[in-house]
Amino acid sequence: MFSNLTISQAADLLASGKATSLDLTNYYLNRIEKLDPEIGAYLLVTQEYAREKATASDERRKTGKSLGILDGIPFGVKDVISTKDIETTAASLVLKGYVPPYSATVITKLEAAGAVILGKLNCDEFAMGSSTENSAYKITKNPWDTTKVPGGSSGGSAAALAADLCVFALGTDTGGSIRQPASFCSVTGIKPTYGRVSRFGALPYGSSLDQIGPMAKNIADLGILLEVMAGYDINDATTVKHEFVRDSETQNLNGIKLGLPKEYFAQGLEPEVKKIIDAAVTKYKELGAEIVPVSLPHTRYAIPTYYLIAMAEMSSNLARYDGIHYGASVLRDKQEQVTSLLDVYTKTRSQFFGAEAKRKIILGTFELSAGYYDAYYKKAQQVRTLIKKDFDDALEKVDALITPVSPFPPFGIGEKKSDPLSMYLADIYTVPANLAGVCALSLPAGFTHDGLPVGMQIIGARFNEGKILSIADVYEKATQWHSRFPEL
Repeated sequence: MFSNLTISQAADLLASGKATSLDLTNYYLNRIEKLDPEIGAYLLVTQEYAREKATASDERRKTGKSLGILDGIPFGVKDVISTKDIETTAASLVLKGYVPPYSATVITKLEAAGAVILGKLNCDEFAMGSSTENSAYKITKNPWDTTKVPGGSSGGSAAALAADLCVFALGTDTGGSIRQPASFCSVTGIKPTYGRVSRFGALPYGSSLDQIGPMAKNIADLGILLEVMAGYDINDATTVKHEFVRDSETQNLNGIKLGLPKEYFAQGLEPEVKKIIDAAVTKYKELGAEIVPVSLPHTRYAIPTYYLIAMAEMSSNLARYDGIHYGASVLRDKQEQVTSLLDVYTKTRSQFFGAEAKRKIILGTFELSAGYYDAYYKKAQQVRTLIKKDFDDALEKVDALITPVSPFPPFGIGEKKSDPLSMYLADIYTVPANLAGVCALSLPAGFTHDGLPVGMQIIGARFNEGKILSIADVYEKATQWHSRFPEL
């Protein structure tokens, strides 16, 4: 009865009295206990807390005081999003044992709507990675093939959804960290427009790039979640007062123009992935959409531009973990002898940061240093403006852009770990949307001959989430990819 429920299906069960929130919560807790030792999606399961919140939801429902469609619905939270009184580590040893004194705004909003936290989900350390292999605690496996990665950095969120270990999940997206794992695990996920959803309480990676977004089992659920999560927040100066409104449902796309950026279908795109996206484009034509060739000429500069900006901002954001203010420290650990303040800094950061974090801290600090700032960070910001203009120009001509999410399907665990540059190229189709600040989503588009998922990306203009959700919803209803789940 509970298998692979969407939010609406779960809400209907609760409203009809066929199940209680406690029943639903226990189903997921039992499933996590049974399956997660193999999948590795959760870093922390909050059993007592979840049952307490589920019981409170059931009491509200009994007295006719239900808080709405999300009341009593269990979900998982990526571990870079702060949860009051629940450990939040960003999958890093430097924050092991850290319990935030407050919750992120998105958590406050979802809990105010009655949603039930099941636990914290694994990710790459401080959301830096494309495979969830950079976690300090465990490697998450792809439920479709446990020898493959689930994508990253929100791999735990995507894997938990695919394995039916929650109804929905939260992720963060700095350069594709919601969309790429959604593609790899055949679920849906959206990176909202920069400023649409509050980042308050999200442990920062690249402050001008980060966005929190929902991940779910279908497009309708993303809309339900964005209605709750979106909005201005006094605690986040980058949020805007721009109401999110879901577009009315439509059965066809007559009059809709969809752009195909030629740069996203060039060398490097695996033939099997291209074939699946081409088939999706053909389906859109059948549904009434007009397909228009477009160009995003500065796409070739996106990867270096993105990594220069992200690494610079990350090195600044992670400077706070110095062994003095909070987090892990050799002073508290007492396993290292320290003789000076510099000793505390260097030994703490060397011991508790992982290899990818150290790599990006070193590179980011270098490019921000005297004599190099203009050549690297400033130049990257100038190129970012050109990339943003590409999207503005293209999205004036069309309603949305259709692209692959990743140039290849899920790759093997360990396959790219020793080659960071190869791993960075996994983000080639997703980072431009973050640089431009536009909205973008991923939805299931098919499977390879080996049964591995392939997702399609739909990119829209700033604050056009309603439109791209509507365009995605029409495709989803005309296909069955979203209703396939791994056999576990």
